[in-house]
Amino acid sequence: MAKTLIAFDFGTQSIGVAVGQTVTRTASELKPIKARDGIPNWEVMTQLINEWKPDLIVVGLPLNMDGTESELAKRSRKFGNRLRERFKIEVVPMDERLSTYSAKEEAMDRRQRLDFAKNPVDSIAARLILESWYTENL
Repeated sequence: MAKTLIAFDFGTQSIGVAVGQTVTRTASELKPIKARDGIPNWEVMTQLINEWKPDLIVVGLPLNMDGTESELAKRSRKFGNRLRERFKIEVVPMDERLSTYSAKEEAMDRRQRLDFAKNPVDSIAARLILESWYTENL
């Protein structure tokens, strides 16, 4: 049975978003959501959830290279908990070590403007997180 998934690459200023489905194991980048100190506009989040009606939400967990939790990983877990409480949808964390690095490499390969402050790669990272989830879980 096909399931729709949304993945988030949590950040304090921007939250990357990707949507996909399990039948084809594909994912597409959506416009990142602006955040203020890690807090998104919840109205925008609600619109996103209502539009895509995901069966599962995957939230990137930015662990340190040694596997320990960074401060950002703790905030990412908190973000995931808020999503679960607010939308009553299962939320799973996904190790995202090096996803931003890989997203920047992909942006360079695409010849995107490399001013990552003006052209964030958060949604590319979210897509990579979702694709990793497919690999490990399907």
